[in-house]
Amino acid sequence: MPNFCAAPNCTRKSTQSDLAFFRFPRDPERCRIWVENCRRADLEAKTSDQLNKHYRLCAKHFDPAMVCKTSPYRTVLKDTAIPTIFDLTSHLKNPHTRHRKRIKELTEEDIRKIKERRLASSIDQIASKKDAAEDSTTTNEDEPQLSTEEKAFREYLRSLFEAVVMLGKQSIPLMPLKASETELKPNNFQALLDYRMNAGDEALKKRFEATAVNSEYLSVTQQSQLLDICENTVREEMLMEVRESRFFSLVTGDLVEFANEKHLPLFLRFVNQQNVLREEFLDFVPFDGDEPALVERLEAQLTDRWGLSMEDCRGQAHKATGISTTKMKAVAILLMEKYPLALHMPCSHMALNIHLANSLPFPNVQVVMETLRRIGAFFQAQSTQDELEKAISTHYQKNEEKGAALKQACIPGWTEQHNVFDVLLDMLPPLLLCMDNIRDNEEGKFAASVVADGYSIAETLADFEIVVTIVILKNVLTFTRAFGRNLQGETLDVFFAANSLTAVLHSLNEVNDNIDVYHEFWYEEAVSVATMIEIPVKVPRLFLRKQRAADVGEIQAEPYFKEYVTMPVIHGIMQEVEDMFSETNLKALKCLSLVPAVMGQMKFNTTEENYADVYRNDLPNPDTLPAELHCWRIKWKHRGKEVRLPTTIHETLQLPDVKFFPNVNSFLKVLSTLPVLKLEDSKSDTASGRLQAYLDSMPPHQWNKSLAMLNVNTHVKHDLDVMVDKYCRLYPEDDTEVDAESEEVAEEEAGMK
Repeated sequence: MPNFCAAPNCTRKSTQSDLAFFRFPRDPERCRIWVENCRRADLEAKTSDQLNKHYRLCAKHFDPAMVCKTSPYRTVLKDTAIPTIFDLTSHLKNPHTRHRKRIKELTEEDIRKIKERRLASSIDQIASKKDAAEDSTTTNEDEPQLSTEEKAFREYLRSLFEAVVMLGKQSIPLMPLKASETELKPNNFQALLDYRMNAGDEALKKRFEATAVNSEYLSVTQQSQLLDICENTVREEMLMEVRESRFFSLVTGDLVEFANEKHLPLFLRFVNQQNVLREEFLDFVPFDGDEPALVERLEAQLTDRWGLSMEDCRGQAHKATGISTTKMKAVAILLMEKYPLALHMPCSHMALNIHLANSLPFPNVQVVMETLRRIGAFFQAQSTQDELEKAISTHYQKNEEKGAALKQACIPGWTEQHNVFDVLLDMLPPLLLCMDNIRDNEEGKFAASVVADGYSIAETLADFEIVVTIVILKNVLTFTRAFGRNLQGETLDVFFAANSLTAVLHSLNEVNDNIDVYHEFWYEEAVSVATMIEIPVKVPRLFLRKQRAADVGEIQAEPYFKEYVTMPVIHGIMQEVEDMFSETNLKALKCLSLVPAVMGQMKFNTTEENYADVYRNDLPNPDTLPAELHCWRIKWKHRGKEVRLPTTIHETLQLPDVKFFPNVNSFLKVLSTLPVLKLEDSKSDTASGRLQAYLDSMPPHQWNKSLAMLNVNTHVKHDLDVMVDKYCRLYPEDDTEVDAESEEVAEEEAGMK
């Protein structure tokens, strides 16, 4: 039905014009002004609700500055818009024409009332501005006036915080590089303060000008206080965004050791107010105690200290290695028992096959995984990488194509790829040759520590049990390789991966049902590899010793490796896949069909309603979800030919009209936090990558939790004034000086003893 303009002498209607038409406002006062300006006497008796429902004004009656075009298809008015442009005289040229929209003739009384109302409105505006100015003045007067000493102290603190933040940003440790240098050099923090004073920092000069040259400017306690304030301020900036977003996922990294105590890096993944997926590093959590104690510690950190609710946690992923894997699996199970929607999933930063192998608690598998990590670190140096490529060329000189392919495969980071076990098996002969050459070190270009590391890795690899384990892992994980690669792909790949899990489990079950046949082939392959690199085929020495002690008959190699390697690996992989991709997890991933590109691939024949019950309580209007999903599908199915279907959740959330689908909008935000989905900027720096870069940049004894926090989160706003305010509130100047003096006295007494 067309809209007609209610203005006098205006004949425009929506079917004949591209102009926007606007409803009369519901607000009675604004609606009265609109009617008054229209000069339509017949509208004065109608209520604002009636006018809003049945009457419109076209855009021609508003100042252009009052009209905003938010998109090619949407035009809105500013909240304060008033119609002021009307034709009130053209009907006088044809007095015999019958006019439905009669113009009200204003009497002198009407004109006087209008002027009074406009004058009163102007006076009110002036009065409100004056009140606001007075309130501002009063507020300024109420603020405590700082003394000269207090201002100087705050400037001094600001300089200190600037120095601490700079140390964190530039990965500069507090202490010198070598422990022996502490007697010769001041710590880096003190050296930086000296530099600032020499460069003209007056606040620091006034504070330390009378200090002895060989004394510390700040005690260890004061330095610790500064670091804590910096760390907490940066963390609070990120937590504010998490609280605004509400839903988040919990991600933990591999263990980090500070002062001989193991800590768990803690990350949170969330969608911010700009609908951008973020994953931020928040803290290190002590790893001591059993699994229930660790769960309690995590809950206390998130809820009591950070003000979050674990009821809003929608996913968890734990990038654990070595002996910590079993403990973190137990932690994940305990968290899911208390919070069923905190779905345990693989982490998008780690290849699925690496995760599956890490999850196996068998010593031989853990030795292989630790050796892979050592190999990755060993070949980071260009000299060792060059030696490896030389060994590949030597070994594959009769098959240059295979050698070139292997050189291409052993790029930095190859030990973390989906096909790592395939590459490792092909590289085993040249790898051992490379280690032998490094051990010989004929040209003397390798340090003794490098030679020792190479020898240790070679000794580990030259063991038949390790060779068998690598072969078994390669063959079993072949069935999950494509599935895992799709999980780290685009949204469409992840959706199809979720729907292909049945086929993956079917293949693993088929192997399990015919384990004798498969093991025979795999064992022959291991023997062939061992023979080629001259490794004796034998049962592990440790098992033989236990066997003799138990006075059990001799066991052959093939049945031993079937019972103690092949069967445990296949059963462990099957169990882990089933745990990681439970029915609830798959339901969540199948909801990715909400992304328009996935809907298009499925010919818009999707059934999100069947899986939506997982997140029903997270939706603003769950009862209208079926109707909304129908409209969502229709919108994209009947789009224009020039309209491209968004391919990711991020693209979809950036659409301006997604807000008109509140359930879909909320659904996509929750799905986006699932830790199995890759970050949009995964090719660039991530929080976990920045943390690893910090740890790699200096020796372990120089790691500092607070400086690591500052270094990883350099993109977060560092508000020095907030830091100064917090410090003044927590550590008043008098108390700080008393603490420093008592610490100095304690140090002197310790020296006398």
